[in-house]
Amino acid sequence: MRSYLGTLAVLAALAVTLVPGFARGERSQSGNLVVVLNGGIDPLELPRQRPAPVAVHLEGRVGTADGSPLPRVRRVEIGLAGPGVLFTRGLAVCPRSRLQNANDRQALYRCGPALVGRGSLGAQVVIPGQASFAIDTHLLAFNGRTAAGRRAIWVHAFSSDPPISLVLPFVVHPAGRAFPTTLVAAVPRSVGPLPRLAVFDLTLFRRFSYRGRQRSYISATCPVPPSFTAGLAAFASATYSFAGGREAEIETVRSCRARS
Repeated sequence: MRSYLGTLAVLAALAVTLVPGFARGERSQSGNLVVVLNGGIDPLELPRQRPAPVAVHLEGRVGTADGSPLPRVRRVEIGLAGPGVLFTRGLAVCPRSRLQNANDRQALYRCGPALVGRGSLGAQVVIPGQASFAIDTHLLAFNGRTAAGRRAIWVHAFSSDPPISLVLPFVVHPAGRAFPTTLVAAVPRSVGPLPRLAVFDLTLFRRFSYRGRQRSYISATCPVPPSFTAGLAAFASATYSFAGGREAEIETVRSCRARS
């Protein structure tokens, strides 16, 4: 219980200290669509080759250049750079069914030992013939497994006004060398056609014990050449697939400091 409460406290602190302004995020435009990706890691000083524990913060935003209604996001892919990004051996696993129709407190009560992140998500609700309005939800991320045994992150979104409770299933896939770990989520049909993803922020962090050693859910390196003490490295990528077949992609790099 102490370890779990400590994780909650650290996540809350990171949510405050790691949130940078969107103005500093990378921006990409495809036609009328504008996407922004921002974020970073903590700490910035990392080994060159051996993965070390980190917290990863991600922010994303979708908009239109002329302020027209947002298109509906159908699929999201988030790529994370660095070897050995996720370690889940010995970490509690939350069954996705336990999060269905749950509020924040129920989700934490049922799956608290599997908690790996916190954040928020904002959406625009577009109703034909009426003015659109915004909704804001709290996010809780839990370590999960698909029916086929693949690692996953169940992102539980909840709002009390209007009442919303849904689970966004991010399945972990191996990918290319630049972004070896990719989180892929198809937006559930149960969400319906009205809400349109506008903005999200998510901090992933968890320390836990396994076989007598402290482990980190997420780790990273600073792979700069030996002759350098600091540099830029690939950090994350995002690909949004929209209704109608349109796509928007963006990548971001961040600085780090290398230690032996």
